[in-house]
Amino acid sequence: MKRIVYIGMDVHSTNFTFCSLEPKLGGENKFFGCMQSEADVKNVLKYIEGLKKELGDDVEFLCGYEAGCLGFSLYHQLKKQGVECVILAPSTMMASKGKRIKTDARDAKRIAQCLAYGTYSSVHIPSSDDDAVKEYIRMRDDHKIALKKLKQQINALCLRNGRQYTGTKWTLTHLRWLRDMDWQEAVLKETLQEYLMTFEQMTNKLEALDRRIEELAQGAKYKERVKKLVCLLGVKTRTALASIVEVGDFCRFEKGSTYAAYLGLTPGESSSGDTVRRGGLSKAGNAHLRTLYIEAAQGICKGRIGHKSKELQARQAGNSQEVIAYADRANERLRRKYYRLIQREKRRNVAVTAIARELACFIWGLMTNHTERRIA
Repeated sequence: MKRIVYIGMDVHSTNFTFCSLEPKLGGENKFFGCMQSEADVKNVLKYIEGLKKELGDDVEFLCGYEAGCLGFSLYHQLKKQGVECVILAPSTMMASKGKRIKTDARDAKRIAQCLAYGTYSSVHIPSSDDDAVKEYIRMRDDHKIALKKLKQQINALCLRNGRQYTGTKWTLTHLRWLRDMDWQEAVLKETLQEYLMTFEQMTNKLEALDRRIEELAQGAKYKERVKKLVCLLGVKTRTALASIVEVGDFCRFEKGSTYAAYLGLTPGESSSGDTVRRGGLSKAGNAHLRTLYIEAAQGICKGRIGHKSKELQARQAGNSQEVIAYADRANERLRRKYYRLIQREKRRNVAVTAIARELACFIWGLMTNHTERRIA
């Protein structure tokens, strides 16, 4: 039986720090000296070669690093060289005891210990296609955030200069009001016009990005699964496609509640003995999908229970009756639950989050073909 040495790597954009651990059953674990190098996969390979010379050829190596700034690039580079590697989810790693003194060497040692003791969960590694589409959707959402900030800047400019619109903002009427506004100072009018030109450019850009996402969703790899997910209220093409490329295989989650926990949509807990304390969202896991599901839940929490718009009917067209019936039951349940929570005087953000959590469970059901399960 070959010996296994676990290599913890604390990786940054400028440097890597290594620490190796060989567990000993019934004896003291053996650590190999930490070292730091420039951020280059060649230095990882040199470090492994040095260990081979010291320990012999009957040793296997497992490398690991925390998910972070390097994404999956180092993982793919090492796998290409035949080196086994995992990416550790930071929220699942064993915490250090005692006073926290943070150094790169200590972090590398802790990663090596997590690898050796199995006190971590590994990050899902997407295919190159999924990863590329994921980056595109996230880029689109970055543009959306930039557009939101621009709107805030325009509103602030008007407010600072005594101009306040009382109707619904960012409608055609509001934009016409902005363009036709009279200013005593010509420079102020020029400032607003520059903002508005940027607003128009960014709006057009966002529409073009959304059209491209619609095209990507029609690819053979995604089309059928996207078609299922958009049967749900609040879930349109971007959210559906993002779910697929961010998660990959939904079957790696045993049940829907496990998937919701992965997204950080479940409450945190601090319990002891008979005392149970639950706090706000754990916010562990995939923050991007968590945001998308909360946005989707905002759309669910409007309208009549059981009402199905023409747009939703069009999105559901072409799916099996089983899928449509499952989605209809889910849509009715989610909307009914929201209004019940509001009647019980729950805060709106709490109610919306509860709907997002349950929406995640229904998405898991569609993606794992658990549509036959009864919805209470």
